[in-house]
Amino acid sequence: MVEAPTIDAVTRKANLGRVDRIPLGQGLTFLVGDVEVAVFRQRDGQLFATQSRCPHRQGPLADGVVGAGAVVCPLHAKKFDLKTGHCSEKTLCVKTYAIHEDAGNIVMTLDSELKPSPLETMNATF
Repeated sequence: MVEAPTIDAVTRKANLGRVDRIPLGQGLTFLVGDVEVAVFRQRDGQLFATQSRCPHRQGPLADGVVGAGAVVCPLHAKKFDLKTGHCSEKTLCVKTYAIHEDAGNIVMTLDSELKPSPLETMNATF
């Protein structure tokens, strides 16, 4: 399921909603601007964000197994480091994004690739 965030174009931050909407040890896909981003919440509560699709065969990474700072693609078991994006296969890697928790909300800092759409910025509630 793809969730759409609230984006503040001035601070370049996206509020992805309450942290508890992602169960511990799982991931959820968000549409940030026109880019799908997978957000993971480890069992220890630590948050990570990567591109949503595995570069190998476009598997949905948010549906993968999460733990020990990594996600395993559900299609072909490619393992990605959630902090660096590096893969167990050196030729593959995923893009990672800056993310943190603020007052119980998941907040993502937008980079140049992640541009808010006009509708998202109109609904900003920061």
